[in-house]
Amino acid sequence: MSDTSATGVRQTNLARILRLAHLGGPLSRAALTESTGLNRSTIADLVAELAGLGLVSERAPDPVRRVGRPSPVVTADPRVVAIAVNPEVDALTIGAVGLDRGIPERARIELDHLITPAETAARVADQLAAWHDGPLADARIVAAGIAVPGLVRASDGLVRTAPHLGWTDAAVRDLVHAATGLPTVVGNDASMAVLAEHLFGAARGIDDVVYLNGGASGIGGGLVVHGMPVAGAGGYAGEFGQNRPGIRSAEDRQAGDGVLEDEVSRARLLEVVGLASADEQTLAAGISASTSPRVAAEVARQRRILATALANAVNVLNPSVVVLGGFLATIAEDDMPGLLDAVRAQAMPASSEDLEIRVALLAEDRLLIGAAEAAFAALLRDPLTALAATPPPHVAAAG
Repeated sequence: MSDTSATGVRQTNLARILRLAHLGGPLSRAALTESTGLNRSTIADLVAELAGLGLVSERAPDPVRRVGRPSPVVTADPRVVAIAVNPEVDALTIGAVGLDRGIPERARIELDHLITPAETAARVADQLAAWHDGPLADARIVAAGIAVPGLVRASDGLVRTAPHLGWTDAAVRDLVHAATGLPTVVGNDASMAVLAEHLFGAARGIDDVVYLNGGASGIGGGLVVHGMPVAGAGGYAGEFGQNRPGIRSAEDRQAGDGVLEDEVSRARLLEVVGLASADEQTLAAGISASTSPRVAAEVARQRRILATALANAVNVLNPSVVVLGGFLATIAEDDMPGLLDAVRAQAMPASSEDLEIRVALLAEDRLLIGAAEAAFAALLRDPLTALAATPPPHVAAAG
């Protein structure tokens, strides 16, 4: 084998070990040996190299009663961090997500105006600088991921439109990169969330998934088919919120000829609960605590319309699992068996007979974890090249 080929094989194996530690860790060296088919000495060398790069750490195993010497445990180093960003109409959420999937820091910045791409970049840079000088002083921040409620062109990360934010052809990736110095990726928020739920959450181990996310900007969606995320030709697949569901009762129609997200709406829920704005937990708590018939009626109305939209998705895509996040999870949990029955009543029996509907297991973390996963992609694909392209620790954000 040539030196070039040997180097390529080693880089591939480093990436395999790092990805296993990230997705399934902590893992023993013995488990890594079994998963990869590599011999024990090769695993030991690869782990040592990754540890030297500051990407993984090793610790003694938990005490167990077993014959032989226990294998050291390998875990992704939590000091390797991606910055995850979610701009919305009412708040900008920024999180620091570790390679071990922990979220040591997060900030929710409430907004009384629509944030611009330039302001987004400036606020991310300011927050990053504050974290650099404080809780993340010893972290290695390798990239940034931005989850945008809109259509994001897959080829270059251009936000073609985020209508609720008022963004059109917004080069937010370039703005954040210029402001922070970090490699930056941008994607649709729901597409990032379905990746997080597929890898770590309610759809873990499920190969065919439909995901719908309800947020302040409306309803987005994501798809996993045969275990692979589906983006579409331009990256715009999954926009369930723009479909027009059939609405049986004229009394249920509130938005004229509106699309799904006009009828099944967080803003309508906030109105009946009497809240001007709220995060997911506050809205869910308000609905749960309410004894108002008006609140109950609105939740039931939205659930009926959502059931029709889900039945359409089931007929077209035949998923094993539908995952609901954001306020959609809230209205589903109010009567999950009833929602499933309503979907099955409107879907083809063969397509829905084994269907499950689940709420997003990662809850409010799903968008941050999904954005971070996209940000970590280059590192997990080729650790050596990605590290060479990222600023070393303790470098302040660019001005």
